[in-house]
Amino acid sequence: MADGFVAWHHERMKLVFSAEVRRAKQAGRPLVALETSVLAQGLPYPRNLEAAARCEAAVRRAGATPAAIAVIGGALHVGLDEAQTRALAKGTGLLKLGSRDLAIAVAQRRTGGTTVSATCELAARAGISVFATGGLGGVHRGVAEDLDISQDLPAIARWPVAVVCAGAKSVLDLPKTLELLETLGVPVIGVGTNELPGFYSRETGLALEHRVEDASGAAKVLNARRALGQGGLVFAVPPPEETALPRAEVERHLKGALALAKQRGISGKAATPFLLGELVRRTKGRTLEANLALLENNARFAGALAVAAQEG
Repeated sequence: MADGFVAWHHERMKLVFSAEVRRAKQAGRPLVALETSVLAQGLPYPRNLEAAARCEAAVRRAGATPAAIAVIGGALHVGLDEAQTRALAKGTGLLKLGSRDLAIAVAQRRTGGTTVSATCELAARAGISVFATGGLGGVHRGVAEDLDISQDLPAIARWPVAVVCAGAKSVLDLPKTLELLETLGVPVIGVGTNELPGFYSRETGLALEHRVEDASGAAKVLNARRALGQGGLVFAVPPPEETALPRAEVERHLKGALALAKQRGISGKAATPFLLGELVRRTKGRTLEANLALLENNARFAGALAVAAQEG
């Protein structure tokens, strides 16, 4: 086992906590889970490293401790050191891990980045109730033909974790995604907005039934849901105005990207990274800058939420 790390047993599941996360747990300090699929698959090197650094710094500035979650050589890591983070950022052939893939990665001693579903599961098992990500997976466009629905949604319903995001990824069928979250009993709460954010865009035209103004208000909802013994919930934070793109522009570029994906037969897990990469190319990098900014913004709010939730 690497220096500075200690194995903990929790609910028959062996988790490896980084020294920083272990100290935070022992001191009772608030923690924020971070996914690592954005490192392993979501962003190009070295912008993925930049994203990780910005998110961790934002969580710390808010007064919480970041806990990036990944599977490394079959071990379930909660908190990563610099060398492990860099290895995920530069690695090839890494797994993209949803909840369904965790047992395989452990049994075969594989390495991979966790998506929303796997991060929610491992965060909950580690006793972490706040998780920051970019955008949710959800119901894909063309679902009537291929029934492509992300594991993210049922995982959020199952695991008692507050997911802070900029809505669902814009490549998805957003109305159907919002409808399925309602069916699963997952509240989607706007932070300073009555409208579901669209990841790169601040607007989607989709109304949200519930709203909070700040981390304090969000913490009250999170604590009430935990007291009821219910599952997860979503706090939807609009992306920063200075880097957000107009919804119509994103849709225009996305139509071309979707057509190209269909032409090349790209689907399943490979679809979202391909579409996001195409949007970067078609917008001359503007969606990449928007992605980095919203990741940092979400991490900042998640840190403040974790602190406020602990204060009660």
